[in-house]
Order: sequence, then C-alpha cells, then structure tokens
Amino acid sequence: KELAVMGKALENAERPFVAILGGAKIEDKLNVINNLIEKVDTLIIGGGMAFTFLKAKGYEIGKSLLDESKIDYCKDMMAKAEAKGVKLLLPIDTVCIEEFTFDPSVETEICDSDKIPANKEGCDIGPKSRELFAEAVKAAKTVIWNGPMGVFENPTLAKGTLAVAQAMADSEAVTIIGGGDSAAAVEQMGLGDKMTHISTGGGASLEYLEGKTLPGVACLDEK
Repeated sequence: KELAVMGKALENAERPFVAILGGAKIEDKLNVINNLIEKVDTLIIGGGMAFTFLKAKGYEIGKSLLDESKIDYCKDMMAKAEAKGVKLLLPIDTVCIEEFTFDPSVETEICDSDKIPANKEGCDIGPKSRELFAEAVKAAKTVIWNGPMGVFENPTLAKGTLAVAQAMADSEAVTIIGGGDSAAAVEQMGLGDKMTHISTGGGASLEYLEGKTLPGVACLDEK
C-alpha cells in the first residue's frame, strides 16, 4: 500500500499536487525539497526550516532557528522553483515567543514573517499562513505532508500543525502523511481515519520522497 500510494503520488499524481514540508532541520530535507520541486505544483515550507528560507530572502528572523550554511541552498531552491513554475509558499506571519518552552501558558505575539523582532523566535505559523496553506490544500487533488509547522508538542504552538491536519482531513484529495511527527500529530488530533494513507516508514518514507531506491524494494522488484 505504501508503495502504491506514495509511488503513484510521486510518479503520476493527480494535479494540482501539493507537498507540505515542516520540521526543525532543513538538513534532513535537502534532497526531498530538490526532488519534490521536480514533481509538485506547489511546495509549502513551514516549521523551523522555513526560517532559513526567510533569511535567504533577506528577512529579519530574530532568534528563530537558522542554518547559516544552507542559505545559498535555499536561494538555489527558490530560483529552481521559479524556473519550473512551481509555487513555493513560505509563512507570511509567525507566532513568536521570547524563550523556547513547552509551557502552554507561554506568551505569544503574532509577527510578520519578514520582521521578527531581534529578541523573539518563531515557533509556529501565524493565522494568515494557516489560511494561505489551507487554501492551497483545498485546491489540491494530491497532498503529501511531512513535518510539523511548529513546536506542536506545546498546545499553544500547535495551531499551525492542527490547521494543516484539519485542511487535509476536510479535503477531497488523496492525502498522504509521510510518517514521523506528522503522523503522530494527525493521530493525536484524532484525524487519522480522514487521511488516505499514513506512512509508517519514518526515515524510509523520507528517502522515498528523495527519489532514492530503497534496498528492500529493489530486491522485491528483482524477484
């Protein structure tokens, strides 16, 4: 089922095809981003990894997560998306806090994503971004999602992740959750049965999205 659903999405998706990537580290998703830009109509980037893209656009990101060494990579990917006519959506507003915490009573402030104050860090996508991303999901026929939109372990910073999960649950599209935190978030929110497929592959499903040949699959193909 995993190969049938994900394989069809990657090779022969019903369009519009939207991919949503989140999570903290851009490092984990380098090849995935590169591969998906070849295949999707819209690529949505949220979570901690979005801030390196925002920085690459010259925006102020305050104390938000940043991978300095990947700024040029982000510029290259944005240029590649533009050249291929792929819409690349980044957060337009951000839920900011002063100090990273899992405490639900943390004070939050909504900031424009291009003007995050120097003493704040972004920890979730804001209400305008939730709407923007949900609109893209609504218009899609195939959606793949891997990685939360914020620190979803903290209920106060989980609204972005919940909004994406809800948009997918309400969608008529083929909806695929690519394992890991996204799968946990969807199950936690009780929306699991509304999705076409939830991958249990974890890291392997990411490698599949990268376009890698998986050893277990290769030996089955040979048989």
